[in-house]
Amino acid sequence: MKPIVQISLDLTNIDEALETASMALRAGVDWLEAGTPLILAEGLHGVKKLREAFPNIPIVADLKTMDGGYLEAEMMAKAGANYVVVMARAHEETIKCVVQAGKDFGAQVMGDNLGCPDMVAGAKFLEDLGCDFVIHHIGYDERRGIAAQGKRMPSPMDQLREVVDAVGIPVQAVGGLSLEQAIACPKYGAPLVVLGAPLTIDADAFKTADGNLEESLRMICQAIHAYGDIPIKKQIIL
Repeated sequence: MKPIVQISLDLTNIDEALETASMALRAGVDWLEAGTPLILAEGLHGVKKLREAFPNIPIVADLKTMDGGYLEAEMMAKAGANYVVVMARAHEETIKCVVQAGKDFGAQVMGDNLGCPDMVAGAKFLEDLGCDFVIHHIGYDERRGIAAQGKRMPSPMDQLREVVDAVGIPVQAVGGLSLEQAIACPKYGAPLVVLGAPLTIDADAFKTADGNLEESLRMICQAIHAYGDIPIKKQIIL
């Protein structure tokens, strides 16, 4: 599987999200993510506007679904999302419902292991219930809270290789990655590389970061795409 670069539009304004998405696609980004802040601010309308503006670009709706799985997945798929996100900490029936809705409405399911006591077991649980991808995720609040205690901030890189080895589906690492870590994800066997806070989005204000973002993104995309094929145990149809 060739590496895929996804930008997380963790913004609260659809106009800024559309502008950022256009810039990211010019720079070589492959997938667009309607981040949770954007979904909270704009809902289905935000996803619909992304789909209208970019009819042929894969869109991830980061719903972080915990309940009502079928309806949430159905609504976002009908709005134009290709991928929806369900949490491993949800009841297994919710995960099954999201997977079924994905089959019924043509969306694939990304399972997120954020908050799992055993992150590797959480990833395997998601795969066993039919998710198409695993998001190995150390949360924003968790990272900041632990750092505020003067302790080492956890990173998804800590167990990324273990998660990749435990599952047969593609893995994405999320949560406070440095630029170098994000670019290195394919080395760990994780082909889905997400760029967002704090790499391309201001993590505190949830607005587009300052500076020459397009040129920076172009260099990042070139570095990630240069890895070539990454072995995946299960055949995935994108």
